[in-house]
Amino acid sequence: MASNGFQPFDEMTGRGDGVRSPYFAYDSWFEAEDPARLKRKAAEAETFFRRMGITFNVYGDEEATERLIPFDVVPRILSGREWARLSRGIEQRVKAINAFLHDIYHRQEILRAGRVPVDLVAGNDAFLPQMIGVAPPGNVYTHIVGTDLVRTGEDEFYVLEDNARTPSGVSYMLENRETMLNMFPELFSMFAVQPVSTYPRDLRRSLAACAPPGHDAGSSPVIAVLTPGIHNSAYYEHAFLADQMGAELVEGHDLRVVDGRVAMRTTRGYQPIDVIYRRVDDDFLDPLNFNPESMLGVPGILDVYRAGNITIANAPGTGIADDKAIYSYMPEIVEFYTGEKAILKNVPTWRCSEKDALAYVLDHLDELVVKEVHGSGGYGMLVGPAASKKEIAAFRRKLEARPGNYIAQPTLSLSTVPILTKAGLAPRHVDLRPFVLVSPDAIKITPGGLTRVALKKGSLVVNSSQGGGTKDTWVLDE
Repeated sequence: MASNGFQPFDEMTGRGDGVRSPYFAYDSWFEAEDPARLKRKAAEAETFFRRMGITFNVYGDEEATERLIPFDVVPRILSGREWARLSRGIEQRVKAINAFLHDIYHRQEILRAGRVPVDLVAGNDAFLPQMIGVAPPGNVYTHIVGTDLVRTGEDEFYVLEDNARTPSGVSYMLENRETMLNMFPELFSMFAVQPVSTYPRDLRRSLAACAPPGHDAGSSPVIAVLTPGIHNSAYYEHAFLADQMGAELVEGHDLRVVDGRVAMRTTRGYQPIDVIYRRVDDDFLDPLNFNPESMLGVPGILDVYRAGNITIANAPGTGIADDKAIYSYMPEIVEFYTGEKAILKNVPTWRCSEKDALAYVLDHLDELVVKEVHGSGGYGMLVGPAASKKEIAAFRRKLEARPGNYIAQPTLSLSTVPILTKAGLAPRHVDLRPFVLVSPDAIKITPGGLTRVALKKGSLVVNSSQGGGTKDTWVLDE
């Protein structure tokens, strides 16, 4: 998304009318600091990330398959008031998503009421007929949610997209905070920053609370993180979370179905598992029920799941809530299941599957952001204001060939946050991914989340795979 010529809202200086209150103390500290020291600290942070192996893999990159995620040492700071409002909106949205998922796999009342088109669900690749009538343990579908937010003004936040399948990035949120604590401990004595370090413990507790009903109440549930393996782009995170939770890190070949349970191979034979935090997409989860060519999943795991003998987090079939066409109906979905207007607004969205919307989008490609409905990571999209005439013409042909595969959104004037450059502080566009844990009795939102930042001047793409970086996100305890 682009600024469209407007002056972006800067989270440190507003519209240029002075330092905003959340940044008062930080601004005073920064002005008193030696710039050379700050640059040394920034270099130390990069060395720390490299030593810890905090990297991600890039598929199809011939030059390097593993990259360091750039980290900026200037924190993004939110007031307690701002966070309280965001938290209410996120909790409302996550409740609605979970209710929507339960409904479409059971009574389908929202479809009967005509609030969401039947074809949008029934014809969706992410909708799993195998999940119809299946109730997950505790009726929780979305155990871990990442809600992507953008900001355009003082109190103007929008949900950019929902990540209800296998949201990633929480390890970078935790490592960013650990790095800042090591680099600038004095800042945390000046600021009452709400902690994020309890996330792994909270995640384990939340997953344990979702253990299947047949679990032995006298012992702790056995939890495992299912990873596709070391070549996956987020493998560092899989290993990190398993280690931090005290859970097992397993691959598909470590697991098998034994006596109606999913069991993992150990030195003492196969041990049953109660909860699997899977980082494997639906299609690869079970070769007997989904892609028969998959070597990443566990044959028969879906049958064990349907029998109620294993918890899979997030539940199979949650990917439909990630669909960007479904996203366009989220205001209606929130109101249908909560009886309330959505606290957090959607970005206005044109569904290219609709004739009039497609005509408008084709006439305004140079002004809009066009995305694949199942796209992620910044791939497969067109940022009209930043695209060449040749790129727009090529995208037009793709859009005309498969209009139902795309949605379009207006360009917004996204907020900026300062980063440290050789010349001092400079504004860059950001988004925010807070992380939400859902259990049968509670929804817990970690204060802050992962701020992704476009490090190049004028750039609007924050994804790490597209050259973006990250920064620590502070929520002040007010």
